[in-house]
Amino acid sequence: MDKFDMEAVERTFLNTKSGELHSGVVVIKRADGVIFNIGGKRDAFIPREDFENFEEVKIGDRFQVIITKSKNEEGMIEASKSKADVISIGIQNAQKIKLGSVFTFVPTQIKNGLISKLGDYDIFVPKDQVSDRFVDLNLLIGKQQEAIATEIDRENKMIVASIKLLQQQEREQNEKLFWSSIFINKIVKGTVKKILPYGAFVEVDGVDCFIHISDLSYDRVDSPNDVISVGQTLNFKVIELDREAKKIKLGLKQILPDPTVEKIEKLKIGEVVEGEVQKLLPFGAIVKLENGLKGLMHISTITERRDVAVHEFVHVGDKVNVEVLSKDSESKKISFSFLSKI
Repeated sequence: MDKFDMEAVERTFLNTKSGELHSGVVVIKRADGVIFNIGGKRDAFIPREDFENFEEVKIGDRFQVIITKSKNEEGMIEASKSKADVISIGIQNAQKIKLGSVFTFVPTQIKNGLISKLGDYDIFVPKDQVSDRFVDLNLLIGKQQEAIATEIDRENKMIVASIKLLQQQEREQNEKLFWSSIFINKIVKGTVKKILPYGAFVEVDGVDCFIHISDLSYDRVDSPNDVISVGQTLNFKVIELDREAKKIKLGLKQILPDPTVEKIEKLKIGEVVEGEVQKLLPFGAIVKLENGLKGLMHISTITERRDVAVHEFVHVGDKVNVEVLSKDSESKKISFSFLSKI
């Protein structure tokens, strides 16, 4: 019968490395922590502060720990239950991940992409799968990310994932929702992304829309920069919509009070106002008021004769007193009756 090699067994007991998971039992409880047996003659020390409720810990309690130091000041192995709990949860979560599953992780390293750990699984997101736009990978370290599993190797405990693919899927879903809910006259919130001489591109829920310079303001605008700026977020109204071509035209002035309408509404039927003849027509003249409103003064309000022309009574530039005959705020039309020259 071979001789039992006790020294070899003891050497095995002492071969413990940081990062290893071990199951064991609490054998001694002290004021500063517990002595935890991880097998045979191997005991580890778990500090009091490592436990969430140290008062509830009892001798005989069994759980998993992770080795944090091969030797502490007392010459003992040091371990952590709290860190082992996190790893155990990570292992469970990693085992639940399937191809196409969405999961969260926190990048810890950069090497041809993002590297992380989930339990005892290695997580790898290749550089070209991080984003379809330029991203400084250093800014992602230590920050929780969402990704979709594209490859899973259970034997080697490796999960390859893509953040970009998940972002594309989310954009497609958001775009589908956007087109199903958009309609003419809807008020939307958009961010100005690019300004051109004749208008600007505005992003609404991830979809690019366009606003023409003529729809920025009721006043004359020489440049879109006079009204909006890149990065500015505003409310807009949908004024044109082509679902087939996936084109949307927005308006900014359309959600603001129309000064012309406001002026027309202030006018009263029968009110006498002063104006200037702006243009002669075969059937009358266009008169402009001091507040900028324009209306038609029909020839029948100037004379009852039908064999004469307008220019025989008034000329462009003449100042006249007129009476408001009718007004229509919706069509922005006003009609005047001639009273006298000034």
